[in-house]
Amino acid sequence: MDTTGSNGPPPRVDEEVARRTKRAQLKHRNVSEAGKEVGKALDSSLKRHTAWVRRIRQSLGVENHDQIMKDIEPLSLEKYVEEMPGAVLEGIARCKTEKDVWSAVEIISALHRRFPTSFTPNLVSTLLASLAPPPKGSLASLAPEQREKEDSSRISRQRPVLRVCAELALVGIIRDAPGRSGGEWMIRVVKDLLSNDPTLSSLPLLSVFLKSYSLPYLGISSPSNTKQVSSATEVGTLSEETTKVANGAFPALSKEEDELVEKEIRDRFRKMCEGYFDSVSKKLVIEHNRLQEQDRRNHEAYIRSGEIFEDRQQAYEKMAKGYEKLLASCQTLSELLYLPMPPLKSATQKSESIQIGSNTNSILDGDGDSDDPIRGGKWEDEEERRFFEDIPDLKDYVPKGVLGIEEVQTDAEKEKDQEERDKKEEKERSDRARVEEEVRQLEEELANMTVSEEGKDKGEMNGSSYLDHRDVVFSAPTPTAGTPKNSSPLLAPQGPSQLLTALLARLPDATNRTFIDQVAVDFAFLNSKAARKRLIKFMSQTPKNRIDLLPHYSRLIAILSKYLPDIGTEIVSILDEEFRYLQRKKNVVKELAETRLKNITFLSKLTKFGIVPAHVILHMFKVCLDDFSGSNVENIALLLEGCGRFLLRSEETQQPFSKMVELMRKKQSMRHLDQRQQLLLENAYYQCNPPERTAKQEKERTPMELFMRHLIYDVLTKKTIDKVLKLIRKLDWNDPVIQRSLHKLFTKPWKVKYGSIPLLAMLAYDLQRYYPAFTIAVVDQVLEDIRRGMEQNVYSINQRRLASIKYLGEVYIYRLISSGIIFDTLWTLVTFGHPEGRPFPNQPSPIDMPDDFFRIRLVCVLLDTCGMCFDRGSQQKKLDNFLTFFQLYVLCKEPLPMDVEFMLTDSMEAVRPKLVMAKSFEDAALAVDEMFGTAFQNAGLLSGDDSDNDSGDEDERPEEKEEDDVPSASDSPIDERAPSPEAVLLRNSQENIGPTEEDDADFAKELAKMVTEVPAGSRTIDKKTAQAMWGSTVPPPGMRKKRLDGNDEDADGTQGGAEQAGVMNFTLFTKRGNNQTTRQLAIPAESALAAQTRTAQEQDKAEQQHLKRLVLNYEQREEVEELKALEARSRAGGGIKIRLVG
Repeated sequence: MDTTGSNGPPPRVDEEVARRTKRAQLKHRNVSEAGKEVGKALDSSLKRHTAWVRRIRQSLGVENHDQIMKDIEPLSLEKYVEEMPGAVLEGIARCKTEKDVWSAVEIISALHRRFPTSFTPNLVSTLLASLAPPPKGSLASLAPEQREKEDSSRISRQRPVLRVCAELALVGIIRDAPGRSGGEWMIRVVKDLLSNDPTLSSLPLLSVFLKSYSLPYLGISSPSNTKQVSSATEVGTLSEETTKVANGAFPALSKEEDELVEKEIRDRFRKMCEGYFDSVSKKLVIEHNRLQEQDRRNHEAYIRSGEIFEDRQQAYEKMAKGYEKLLASCQTLSELLYLPMPPLKSATQKSESIQIGSNTNSILDGDGDSDDPIRGGKWEDEEERRFFEDIPDLKDYVPKGVLGIEEVQTDAEKEKDQEERDKKEEKERSDRARVEEEVRQLEEELANMTVSEEGKDKGEMNGSSYLDHRDVVFSAPTPTAGTPKNSSPLLAPQGPSQLLTALLARLPDATNRTFIDQVAVDFAFLNSKAARKRLIKFMSQTPKNRIDLLPHYSRLIAILSKYLPDIGTEIVSILDEEFRYLQRKKNVVKELAETRLKNITFLSKLTKFGIVPAHVILHMFKVCLDDFSGSNVENIALLLEGCGRFLLRSEETQQPFSKMVELMRKKQSMRHLDQRQQLLLENAYYQCNPPERTAKQEKERTPMELFMRHLIYDVLTKKTIDKVLKLIRKLDWNDPVIQRSLHKLFTKPWKVKYGSIPLLAMLAYDLQRYYPAFTIAVVDQVLEDIRRGMEQNVYSINQRRLASIKYLGEVYIYRLISSGIIFDTLWTLVTFGHPEGRPFPNQPSPIDMPDDFFRIRLVCVLLDTCGMCFDRGSQQKKLDNFLTFFQLYVLCKEPLPMDVEFMLTDSMEAVRPKLVMAKSFEDAALAVDEMFGTAFQNAGLLSGDDSDNDSGDEDERPEEKEEDDVPSASDSPIDERAPSPEAVLLRNSQENIGPTEEDDADFAKELAKMVTEVPAGSRTIDKKTAQAMWGSTVPPPGMRKKRLDGNDEDADGTQGGAEQAGVMNFTLFTKRGNNQTTRQLAIPAESALAAQTRTAQEQDKAEQQHLKRLVLNYEQREEVEELKALEARSRAGGGIKIRLVG
């Protein structure tokens, strides 16, 4: 059982007491023994002094402490006093730990005691210069990366110096005045570091200082456990109870008179640190909001373009890195100062609908939860809220005298202003009462509404009464656009008038918030009665086709109306007069349509800024609702779209406007409006009051599945594909759940970026060596998805079909499938769903209509992906045949759209640049007939029995005629897929069994190419290997002799009979184990194989005859030469003479 808390103080208390005791003792020595003379003789050896100074420069840490302290007393050191401060500063820079810092303090104290007047002031000045903040000019000229490096280097240099200075201020070396500590000096140093640091780069220095010296300088103990203060704690308070609880009931170490730093210094230091923490907290909140805003923009950009550009991603990562660094520093300060962290808002979606109607529980009727924050969003998004609510205050940019805030008014003027305010309030009260009366009438109308013409008569009566009433209310003369005022304009000097003209000329270019805010500030400096009149007239005469300027003009009016209210009042009055005029001219529809649009839009924007009083806009809506026909229907739709959401969710207008909208919905259901008006009202209603939608439930995924999705969707790039492969191979492939998840990832290429589909195919190819069954399943699923897409032909999955066909082409490039599957897919795309696999013009197919061009897109994508691979041999011929049929398929469609036509042209030029496209369906049909005819002829179909067939039968797909055909090597694993013509082998009763001439020619060509490409070095083999190969391939001598004897006997009969029958006999020798068998094969004499064999035999025979002649001639020459030599010897020896005869 731990009894530390009850039997004695905790270890931290002992450590703090020990530190304070050491500091107090050292301070006493530094004060009492400063300047004390050394009695014994001192050594002035140059060698020892140089070594001592060098040792100080190396380090003042523990490793050099004893030796340096040992040499201080016996050495003279007087000649090195000026050099010592710089050397000491270099030695301090290498003090990393607390023991090293204390070692440096003891060494400096010893030097202080010997040279208090010559050494200590220079040292303090040197330390103060090393702790000075960097000049602003030098940092401003550096790049951000270079500035960050400079700040990091500076902090690493100043960290040990600051700790040593803090100790020196406690032990009496750095003092503010005799008898006082150096706390004031430390406050100035820390304040300079923090106040001249807008980027908060010096914040780590404050953290280091507080961790070690918060108790002596601030009266706060450093925390033993890393615990943050609760957010419920009041900000800026550090009461004794809070400190006591946070410190774990940390007891007081000593009395106040025993403290090393004065109480007033501690209080000032603590308040300064708390104020700095408040500034850091505000900075953290701002950066947090910026980061969330940037994240939201990145998400929107990803939705728009499907990817986040590299520069935007790098900016976000840099911002996130800075935010995390600031957050960590703020948390450290919060723990050290026992202050709560600032609340950081989390990104939440605020979209809720307000239910309107008597049959729904609406929050407007008080049935809903009014405290629910989600159900009160006036704005569609944060950007709109900032535009209409975050309005700059002119007094922050313009002197108050210019705005007229500090003008001294006389008593008469004050009384006049008071009377005007009273009149204005009385008028507003009367307007509100009138609106309440109208709302009561609306409720009665809703209760008594029937399907009759009463509503129409009542609406007309209310409309006329409104005009009469408004004429009474607005009987006072109001200035209109272009009418001069009674008062003469002020004579402004030429300069301000020209500036105002230039300002008004800039207004049509005000298309962003920053620009219009600057215009407001500029106008405030030019403020005068004449200037305000010109501005009001200019904005009231906005061109009808510049509706885009009205939101910005409304913002300008809102900024100026706070201090220049007559601008907003005059603009509203002009717009109201215009609205009443348009009501009187409501039968003029087309000519005034743009004017109505501008008027309603301007009023809606000003309503959102709070410039138009609520009762005015509600009364306008009521007028349009009373005469619910013609142009008023469009006015209501414009009002709902412009400010309906705002009015429906504002507390002041919530109840009356909801009643008006409900009445509008009922009248809409009762009136016979045309389709255009119905659509306008429906769109406007749901825009201001969107229906409730349940939140989309996010699918729960296991951490392993999320990791695999992260690898494929986020990490997979060209540079990381090897890393992704290794991580995927490390997964547990024996787990069926993991296999199923990987299968889904690899068979849904539409979920990855389109540019990453080749990487997904490359990854599947790499996995084939380790998991071939998995790769086969992936290819099968992709082919099945392509087939299902053709069967369904649903528009919503077209993007998936494009990604799947692209994936199939990439899979072929990495040799996971054969070319036969590609050609089968191409032929299926142009034949599937058509009768007998042959498309015809104007022949509709349920899954491939004449106006559906998507299959053409699929073919083009597949050709663009792997079409360049089919440029030689039989594959070139196959692709040419397909392109011939593909032209027929294209001409069966309706005229191609421009984008499809361009796509088709580009694909054809890529695979066959010299191909001439067919101009008409007849030309394409002739080419297809010729192509099929050639294919059938090569297959041996054109014979006497087939001469009676119609020409149309020749055009049919061969697979429709023969069901028992022998499948070719390129048959697809997909059932019922129509293969290409060259991939089908047809036969009839009169056809000889054997390869075609084209196949023989291709075989001979490839064999010759293979033989010529074999390097000479590979043909040289040793004797044993040759004998083994010969013994395993050559039949035994008995069998060979038997075969030769049979050939000799039948030389005249059998061979001749075989030649006459058009067949050449071949002997096939096979060996299975030790059993060797032979079999006779009859090959047609017209085949290329028989012809080449016959040619080879004749060449061999001719070569043998030539060799035989050479050998015989050689033997005759040898005999003649021997006889001549013998005759020559006999002549020389006089022997027997021999005469050659013949």
